[in-house]
Amino acid sequence: MAQQLITMTSKELSRYGIIKNLIDNKLNGTEAAKQLNLSVRQVKNIKANVLKHGEQGVMHGNRGKQSNRKINIEIIKKVKKYLKEKYYDFKPSFASEKLKEIHNIKIGRETVRLLMTDMGLWKQKSRRNKNYHSWRKRKDNYGEMQQFDGSYHIWFGDEETCLLLSVDDATGKITHAKFDYNESVVAVFKFWLEYLSKNNLPLSIYLDKFSTYKVNHKNAVDNKDLITQFQRAANQTGIKLITAHSPEAKGRIERMNATLQDRLVKELRLAGITTIDKSNEFLKEYIPKFNAKFAVAPQRKTDLHKIISPLLKDKLAQIFSVQDMRKVNNDYTIRFENKYFQLDKEQPITVYKKDVVIIEQHLNGKIKINFKGHYLNYVLLPKRPEKIINIKLSALTGRKQSHYIPPVNHPWRKQFIFNPKTKVEESVLVN
Repeated sequence: MAQQLITMTSKELSRYGIIKNLIDNKLNGTEAAKQLNLSVRQVKNIKANVLKHGEQGVMHGNRGKQSNRKINIEIIKKVKKYLKEKYYDFKPSFASEKLKEIHNIKIGRETVRLLMTDMGLWKQKSRRNKNYHSWRKRKDNYGEMQQFDGSYHIWFGDEETCLLLSVDDATGKITHAKFDYNESVVAVFKFWLEYLSKNNLPLSIYLDKFSTYKVNHKNAVDNKDLITQFQRAANQTGIKLITAHSPEAKGRIERMNATLQDRLVKELRLAGITTIDKSNEFLKEYIPKFNAKFAVAPQRKTDLHKIISPLLKDKLAQIFSVQDMRKVNNDYTIRFENKYFQLDKEQPITVYKKDVVIIEQHLNGKIKINFKGHYLNYVLLPKRPEKIINIKLSALTGRKQSHYIPPVNHPWRKQFIFNPKTKVEESVLVN
């Protein structure tokens, strides 16, 4: 009969030697317990096992046996199949989540990591020493500050699109997300109008120095009135804008973009989504699940979003419109983007030549002409009008102008008529 080979660790060899001395009466139970750092009762149990099984008495009972947690080989085959066909570019943690969510296979991420490593789907990245950046302390309250950014990436299909994203600083919660073609003023305005309708007014917005949000020009330092459309809109709504001087300054949303570029791209691919409209519909269901997994509790429970007053609510369409200033021409036309707008003769307020008006391009496509808080009446001309230098109409008013000319002896005109006799009489009376 072949002799069984027993492999023991150094710890087990040392334990066996102490128990052997106990059996040979070289030690008593208390002294052996002190050496093994065990209780006397445990030492008695080990001594009994050694007397019964010899050297194997100091080994764990499951040594050499199959683990009760060993995964069935058929399940391993299924997991490898799914990893190869669907989750070949996933990270182990994300792949483990999808295996449980979609295929009802509960398997640890470390097991998935080992399987992906063996299959050549995952390579452990070496950790390099990077420059240390300490995390800025989170704000205390939800709604106290929103970090905002636009991330250009191939999110779906073959073309690059932009994900506009706002993240609450206190909780790390995605408060709003929307796909668009770019980070233009119109796209950003639509984004924040939707945000306000859903969440009310945040106290501040933390963003980068992109030209949509801040004038990056040397004159902006000297001219405080040189502000962007977004700065103007924020000022009118009472939201404070904070511009970051580096990507690390708003690191939380930068990290969020990196996470979404990994996870959201794969989710959209699995869902077979290739258009912006369907992607935005997908976000409505995806964001709550994402927040439930990654958001944290704020330090304080009070929501600091300010409620939008009815007066401000009525002005939001005007505030979030693209606004430009233009002068009224001599023929009471206004030129804007190679179009000509002819003002009507009757207006809610008096308008003179060379008056400066504000052209508002609303997000619904309408164009309004604002002058001192009043919208002027106009018609869009089909072509460029003929140039008229000296037009007889002195001003546009709210009522029809009268053609009545007062007589020469009318009291209103006497003060403008030079009468030598009257002047002499007045001088005598004065003397």
